[in-house]
Amino acid sequence: MKIILLGTTYPYRGGLATFNERLARQFQEEGHEVELWTFTLQYPSFLFPGKTQYSSEQPPAGLTIRRVLNSCNPFNWLRVGRQIRKAAPDMLICCYWMAFFAPAYGLISRLARGNGKTKTIALVHNMMPHEPSILDKLFAPYFVASQDGFIALSESVVKDIEKVEQKIINHKSQTINHKSQIINTPKASSPHPIYDHYGERMSKPEACQALNIPADKQYMLFFGLVRAYKGLDLLLDAFAQIKDQLPSLQLIIAGEFYEHEDKYRSQIAANKLSDRVILRNEFIPDADLRKYFGAADLIVQPYKSATQSGVTQVAFHFEKPMLVTNVGGLGEIVHDHQMGYACEPSADAIAADLLDYFTNDRQADYTSYLKKEKTKYAWSNITRAFLTILSKNGK
Repeated sequence: MKIILLGTTYPYRGGLATFNERLARQFQEEGHEVELWTFTLQYPSFLFPGKTQYSSEQPPAGLTIRRVLNSCNPFNWLRVGRQIRKAAPDMLICCYWMAFFAPAYGLISRLARGNGKTKTIALVHNMMPHEPSILDKLFAPYFVASQDGFIALSESVVKDIEKVEQKIINHKSQTINHKSQIINTPKASSPHPIYDHYGERMSKPEACQALNIPADKQYMLFFGLVRAYKGLDLLLDAFAQIKDQLPSLQLIIAGEFYEHEDKYRSQIAANKLSDRVILRNEFIPDADLRKYFGAADLIVQPYKSATQSGVTQVAFHFEKPMLVTNVGGLGEIVHDHQMGYACEPSADAIAADLLDYFTNDRQADYTSYLKKEKTKYAWSNITRAFLTILSKNGK
């Protein structure tokens, strides 16, 4: 088949770009023709909270990437939609994660479908964002109504899509007086596959040497962009509760801050953790992930809200036990007291599980279970889900 994947990719950086590139490679391996159509302008600079939107790494080899989409220019959306309609792919995959892109994606999808051939299947990372805004109420229904099907990465996101569809029906019922019902657009959830392109796992001594940190300590790793919903404040309070019982335990915070770093530094100081926290406020390039995950004894994701997380799948790749909070789809992936913990999003619950893990030496048992479980998260599963949804649309 001919597939166009519309979304963020190189030269933009981050987990979503990584996901799209890896998905494109999987489709290619299965014999499909794939093009990645990405942005000329993704976010206006005043809307982007980080240091840069752009990758410092080399372009991904073997992928066809076209920079075509300006997220702020409706005339550009018309042109891109007409280009896709003319190219006539069998499937247009719109990679959706926030309502800011809904008007562009919605218009482009409607134009693309006008050729009578192209089917539009949305890959939805988040339907309802962690930090909602008025845009979600205004724009999300416009996008949802433009799609022939949906792939989500967790059941919680499927339910969010259905909620938006119900709002569309309710709105119509107010104007044309018909009964409210769920729109019967095909949907499926396919768990986030494992990121498997970061190289071999590093031994702890080797990783600690690369990071210039002592190898005789125990390390928990908080990895990725630091945002309020990710619950770093809960983790710091939990650490304060158990620091005296686990004197060799250290916390590595590795990721760029998308909010004020000072408030976390103040919390670290107030909890008397300054000598127990290693803070790396920077975007971690792909080549360095194996160092941080190699040094870690436990990956910690104390999120206050979530859908799913690429960090979890990186932990699977490097076979590292995890502590997550039981929010969104995280509890669907991390089986409590088998490969790690899925606890309530509170400092007390996090502290109790951290204490259990490090005092009872759970690492070997949890790692063994995790090695068996990771086989479920192959990339072929998600491509199969796309093809199944496409078949329900007559392809």
